[in-house]
Amino acid sequence: MKIVVQRCKRAKVDVSGETIGSIGQGLLLLVGITHEDCEKDAAYLADKIAGLRIFEDEDGKMNLSVADIGGAILSVSQFTLYGDCRKGKRPSFTTAAKPEIAEPLYEKFNDLLRQKGLVVETGQFGADMDVDFTNWGPVTLILDHPFQ
Repeated sequence: MKIVVQRCKRAKVDVSGETIGSIGQGLLLLVGITHEDCEKDAAYLADKIAGLRIFEDEDGKMNLSVADIGGAILSVSQFTLYGDCRKGKRPSFTTAAKPEIAEPLYEKFNDLLRQKGLVVETGQFGADMDVDFTNWGPVTLILDHPFQ
């Protein structure tokens, strides 16, 4: 799994002009899944993200998690994170998991975050989505598991 984590002041996702997921301050997650990923990978990353201390405390240090600030998560599936651009000019997506593998694992990942007490909004798996957000900082991190 590969996840782009963006600290945000607000984020929303629209499908066909309708907002289907929206949060205030928190984390926007772009979630990519490859065919080798399993529930163990999802559990590791859910735990890592839930405890990730990337929000500033009263001293201006990144010491607080999304739960500590009362924030939420907007999780958006993003198969293009596994786009391989090394050959030619057109990306290959052969390492991205097929929908029948990726969708249940994506849903499991989101459920694991919810089980940690986090508010999780989502996009629509496989849909053409418009994602709008304000990156806060900006702070953007890329998490991989297994580590690559």
